[in-house]
Amino acid sequence: MKKTIASLFVLLAVFSCSKDENALIEEKEQAQDFSKPLTIQEINTKIETQLNSGETFDWKNESDHFLWSAVHHGNAILTIGYGSETESFSEQRSAALESKKDAILQIVESSEGYKRGNETVVEHEIINVVDVKVENFETIKLLRKANNIRYLEPNGYNHFGQDNQQRSSAGCDKNGQSINSAHYTTIAPNNAQVAWNFSEHNIPQAWNYSTGSGITIGLIDTGISQSQSLLNSSGINDGYSNGRFVQKYGTFIDSSWWWSSNYDGPHDKCGHGTQMASTMAAPRNDNGMPVGVAYNANLVAYRATEDVVLNDYHERKGVSDALTQLGNRSDVKIISMSIGYPWSIGNVKDAVKYAYSKGKLIFAAGGTSTSFTNWYGVIFPATMSETVAVTGVTDRSSYERCDICHSGSKIDFTIIMEGDNDTSKHPPVLGFYNNQRRYTGGSSVATATTAGIAALVWSRHPSWSRTQVLNKLKQSSDFYPNKNSSFGYGNIDALQAVQ
Repeated sequence: MKKTIASLFVLLAVFSCSKDENALIEEKEQAQDFSKPLTIQEINTKIETQLNSGETFDWKNESDHFLWSAVHHGNAILTIGYGSETESFSEQRSAALESKKDAILQIVESSEGYKRGNETVVEHEIINVVDVKVENFETIKLLRKANNIRYLEPNGYNHFGQDNQQRSSAGCDKNGQSINSAHYTTIAPNNAQVAWNFSEHNIPQAWNYSTGSGITIGLIDTGISQSQSLLNSSGINDGYSNGRFVQKYGTFIDSSWWWSSNYDGPHDKCGHGTQMASTMAAPRNDNGMPVGVAYNANLVAYRATEDVVLNDYHERKGVSDALTQLGNRSDVKIISMSIGYPWSIGNVKDAVKYAYSKGKLIFAAGGTSTSFTNWYGVIFPATMSETVAVTGVTDRSSYERCDICHSGSKIDFTIIMEGDNDTSKHPPVLGFYNNQRRYTGGSSVATATTAGIAALVWSRHPSWSRTQVLNKLKQSSDFYPNKNSSFGYGNIDALQAVQ
């Protein structure tokens, strides 16, 4: 029946329907019971149908009832982006913008029958967003008709995906692994290990010109393990790595209450963020451990999410808060985000725009397959024009994405992540615990690798702008000046980039 209705709406846009057809549509709409929300299965089926057909899913294109149903199943959280389309953020909100926000909140208060308080309204700093408790269908209808609203999204709806259990720990693994000695080479000081794929991008040769000194990279992920001393203050300055710092913060809130301020601290509990930090900035010393691309760069790491899939309200808010905080740091040049979601998230999008407005070079993962996303193309926020999208490829002579990597027209760069006909051959990185190593791959590590290469370039040319650094990366890639429809500018030659 739903497919019939959808088909009729398509026909209405192309042909003129008969009076009988119009009457049939009106009769079916009136027959629908809007007093009850759609089920989770009904919501997910519609979303998946759109995504599988290549459509871009956006809550603004859905009906009032569909949106309300998702809010109902999402802990009654409605995220409202307010202001005009050009007002994604405001460092100092004008009286006019405050008036717009107040008018919107008055609609909510009147319809919901409450006065704003800590458990009903959460405001964001800098980005023009407010989260409110909404239970009544009428509130959604009123807000949909109101002025000065950029978007309405059910940011508490976290039920989309085929397997919640697997999705809740996507990308997480704290176990160490045995590393084949054929998958790395050693350099000075004694037994410092260089991942096999670094040589594919001439990274060791680039170290003769730059090691990332003086550049600060911001990492937004699951944090850094407090059990890996080489990525903490006590071990990050050792051997050939010196004169730098690592700082760790936490914006992820661990609570079933959406309005809670129970921050979960800066330490990684997943393993993913630790692997990204290792890829970018692990020290070059004589401990017999993998070296990072920019082993003299500074690192500012945020635990903003539990895993790599931004399906939870607190993860989305955590990422947006991390972006605005990093945006406000003048020393941070680069932001690396190996996290994402199949469709756009308003408050994260606003925060990306804010960080971008501050001159940050933002790298985002194009997508790595999980039980949740392996059927999808390039994911958000890598789809944004303000981000640089990266994915992984194999080391074959012709371009082929790695088995767990996504590709598409939004991709800007690629990094070799997987051996030819040997899917177990991934780059080695530091493990979650001291004296441990493990393999890791996918677009996540490709993104962190590219962020590290960018740090090498910016360290070589500290007065350059973001645009100049990005252009140098493009000019040092395989397909430049052209752009491949699936792999962007292709693999980066780090040596050429720093020369």
